[in-house]
Amino acid sequence: MRCFTVLGPSSSGKTTLVEALSQLDSKPVKSELTDFFSLTEFTYLDEPWCAFDIAGGSDYLGFVGQALAASDAAILCVPPEPEAAVLCAPYLRLAEESGTPCVLFINRMDTTDNRVRDIVAELQAYANHTIILRQVPIHQGGEIVGTVDLISERAWKFQAGEPSRLIEIPDGVLEREQEARAELLEHLSDFDDHLLEELIEDKTPPLDEVYDVAAGVLRETEDIPAFLGSASGKNGITRLMKSLRHEAPSAQVTAERLGQSALAAGVFASFRKHMGKAVVLRALGGEIPSGAALGGGSIGNLSGIDAKHPVQAIPVGAVGIAVKSDHLDAGFLYTADGRTEMPDWTRGHVPSHASLVTPQHEKDDARLSAALARLEETDPGLRVAQDEASGHAVLRLQGPMHLRRIQAVLEADFGIPVETAPVAASYRETIAKRVDHQHRHRKQSGGAGQFADVHMTIAPRSRGEGFAFDEVVKGGAVPRNYIPAVETGAKDALALGPLGFPVIDVAVTLTDGKSHSVDSSDFAFRAAGKACVKEALGMASPSLLQPIDRVNIHVPSIFSGAIVTLVSSLKGQVLGFDPNPEAKGWDIFHALLPDSSLDELSRSLGGAAQGTAWFEAEFDHYEEVHGKEAERISAEAKEVMA
Repeated sequence: MRCFTVLGPSSSGKTTLVEALSQLDSKPVKSELTDFFSLTEFTYLDEPWCAFDIAGGSDYLGFVGQALAASDAAILCVPPEPEAAVLCAPYLRLAEESGTPCVLFINRMDTTDNRVRDIVAELQAYANHTIILRQVPIHQGGEIVGTVDLISERAWKFQAGEPSRLIEIPDGVLEREQEARAELLEHLSDFDDHLLEELIEDKTPPLDEVYDVAAGVLRETEDIPAFLGSASGKNGITRLMKSLRHEAPSAQVTAERLGQSALAAGVFASFRKHMGKAVVLRALGGEIPSGAALGGGSIGNLSGIDAKHPVQAIPVGAVGIAVKSDHLDAGFLYTADGRTEMPDWTRGHVPSHASLVTPQHEKDDARLSAALARLEETDPGLRVAQDEASGHAVLRLQGPMHLRRIQAVLEADFGIPVETAPVAASYRETIAKRVDHQHRHRKQSGGAGQFADVHMTIAPRSRGEGFAFDEVVKGGAVPRNYIPAVETGAKDALALGPLGFPVIDVAVTLTDGKSHSVDSSDFAFRAAGKACVKEALGMASPSLLQPIDRVNIHVPSIFSGAIVTLVSSLKGQVLGFDPNPEAKGWDIFHALLPDSSLDELSRSLGGAAQGTAWFEAEFDHYEEVHGKEAERISAEAKEVMA
């Protein structure tokens, strides 16, 4: 069996294309594992195939990456408008990063009068490899009514709802066909010396030789061939499938591409309510029988892709589902006794959209933690962490749509309705001037009393220097065994400053004090140290600090101008942008942004770059906030604590 992934932007016709390909020669078997991932097994000319179909959108790129790792080839389904090329850019980039042999299928050609050259030129702007046409269109009355295959030089006319009909090449197409064929042969000759010699000697190369060279070039991922057709009209489908049959490599080549002699690849994992954990496997290095050792443990029962009919083994190259094999996870390549993590490109973008998640009912708190752990195992684009302030779960996701999907799954599959909120920025505060202060802690309520007297100085430090404690006590005014307690008390006071946030970059010095031979204790000096510093902070001109993140936005170059406007509207600082050295047509846009703006950046980026861009952010420094904004933030913090 050979496998391929159909990828592309939303509404490009991927699912219709899979259906058309799978119905050419047999009755397909389709399994919808989720509402965004399906497998379809079918036979074409007595050879078994399996197609992976993943929904479009940046939220699903991690699933596309894992599918590509188990695929022998990929079909990028392209809308027939030149301006839609940028929507294909993330998928084209992923296919090239993965090294998967990829072909383009420009879909819905029966509904457009756009020039194919223009569509390919726009796509080429995002491709490191040469996109080479394998067909040219036949125009009639301002519409595309058929294609000419450039290797066989045979013409086909579209027929609505039926396979294309073989016709003679129209006279008006001959010149363009000859020009495009010469370009194709010249391109292929760069990779085959014998073909080059034939062209130099003006010999017509045999068709079998040209097909073999084209197949070799695709298998070595030296170019990206482009085909034309209409999935809904069933036009161009046979030519595309014949190309896959002749040119797509085997499972053995796929294993070598991954650098593994792995027995299986975990493609996708799903939790089914009544079945437990189900993991989709593809056998790459040998047959996988039921109960076999895999990943250091025995796998459970095996079934076909419908997860209903048991099978005794998964043959080499085939796909199956392992049930109750909890030690297997998606995103790994397995041998009998170990596993290797799949390459970085399989995991999609770094999740940057953060959301605080809490159960609507407190009784679901423990269940929510378990459910999120299960979802994190199956979703390569999801990361689960814990909020330091509240202790609630923080989800790192691909975007707002991803969050809505997780919410729906939690309620539908786990019965846990949840509420979400933005993650609060990690505000801090500091002081602007030096203050000398004294505090006496004295308490008498029967029995041993409490007494401690401290004189302390607090002073600002440079940004990023943190907390420092020192003592210059003379004459034993504060016994040395109590000084650590004073330092601990000072740290306690810095946990929450007068503005409602932790205090940073402060130096505290113990200068003098008094003790009592009976009533002094570690507890008393800790309480005195805390109260002294807390009182002094309010007199030291406290100021609010907001975290500023360094943000790298990965964006197609045509949208870089829009990102300037977006960053400015979020009170950010544009640092510039560089062309991405590894991805043609992409920029890496650098900016400094308040951490509190990242949620809005995530929401606005989709509109500014049509869902193609993503960002990475890391803390850079703290910056003072003044005036009414500082007052508002401080008031909100105190209201939460009240």
